[in-house]
Amino acid sequence: MQSVQERAYAKINIGLDVLRRRPDGYHEVKMIMQTVDIYDDLLLEKTSAPGIYLQTDNEELPTGQDNLICRAAALLMKEKGISEGVKITLTKRIPIAAGMAGGSSDAAAAMRGLNALFDMGCPVEELQRLGVKLGADIPYCIVGGTMLSEGIGEMLTPLPAPPDAHLVAAKPDINVSTAFVYGNLHVERLKDHPDIDGMVQALSAGSLSGICDRLGNVLETVTAAEYPVIEEIKDVMRSQGAQNALMSGSGPTVFGIFTDRKQAEAAAEAIEKHKLAGQIFVTKWV
Repeated sequence: MQSVQERAYAKINIGLDVLRRRPDGYHEVKMIMQTVDIYDDLLLEKTSAPGIYLQTDNEELPTGQDNLICRAAALLMKEKGISEGVKITLTKRIPIAAGMAGGSSDAAAAMRGLNALFDMGCPVEELQRLGVKLGADIPYCIVGGTMLSEGIGEMLTPLPAPPDAHLVAAKPDINVSTAFVYGNLHVERLKDHPDIDGMVQALSAGSLSGICDRLGNVLETVTAAEYPVIEEIKDVMRSQGAQNALMSGSGPTVFGIFTDRKQAEAAAEAIEKHKLAGQIFVTKWV
């Protein structure tokens, strides 16, 4: 095998709670992660020269060895004693710095691809064990789907997929630093927490209304306060028929859940018309 192709799917959080800040500086979370049908493509090819070579169609992304894809590849190849070289070509669609785990998903896809390309035979658990050293979202991104995520994000419990729905994901023209958001989150002052247990029950019952009623993300207390456009996008989505809307991750991407495709498309058009977001997708869960 000389080449492998992998898709790296974006994720959203349909529920995100932060329980406490741990002594090691990490935040303990309880959240529900869900992949959506927005993805990057990775092509991995063996090279005659040793090393890891990354190229991409997105000029915003650095392609040096500090890129998370390169770091993940280097970690896995060192672990498995691979001395051959690999060229990785990334076609980027997931918005950058958007709260959709684009970087983590790309790194996870690179690890899956390398595992196949060099016939490493690594089980999923081994890839997750290595991936968490580089980012708390990587273990989830290796498998995707619908998951309850606990600890710092590495404790994963599969959940039933939500009922079919139409989604609009809109990323305003701002970049949000995850470090800034968590650094300005005062967990001890939070008065309201999302009903994650109730969300799990709604998923188990296949209740889209139960899911929509329980959407919640404590990080909105920081990001939405800093960037009012987040609430503006949510308001437009709801006015166009969204069952509910929420910011994903540390933001700034906002997603709305719709039962009607035409309403979802109308919401996307309204957001574009009001120039509230530069990247807008009408999509679904995967």
